[in-house]
Amino acid sequence: MTPEAIKERAHHLADHWQIVDNQILRAVFEFKNYYHTQAFVNAVAWIAHCERHHPDITFGYNKATLDWSTHAIGGLSENDFICAAKVDRLRTD
Repeated sequence: MTPEAIKERAHHLADHWQIVDNQILRAVFEFKNYYHTQAFVNAVAWIAHCERHHPDITFGYNKATLDWSTHAIGGLSENDFICAAKVDRLRTD
C-alpha cells in the first residue's frame, strides 16, 4: 500500500490506531483487570482465526497491544484495516 492509501484507510479507524513506519497498524488497549484483558485477547484471537489473518499480540495485567501487519508482503494490506475495524467493534467502554 502507498502511504496515501494507508493514511486514507487509517482515517476510518478509531483514534487509538497508529501507523508505525508505514508497515504496522498498532493500538494499545487498557482494561480494569486481567480477566477483561484476557477476554479481549481471546476475542481478538477469534477474529484472527475467522479472518485467517493474525496480529502480533502482547498483553499483561491490564493492557494489550495489537500489531496488525501482513507478513507475506512486509507491510500493510487491506486485511489489516478490516481486522482493526472488527477489533474496534469489540470495545464498548
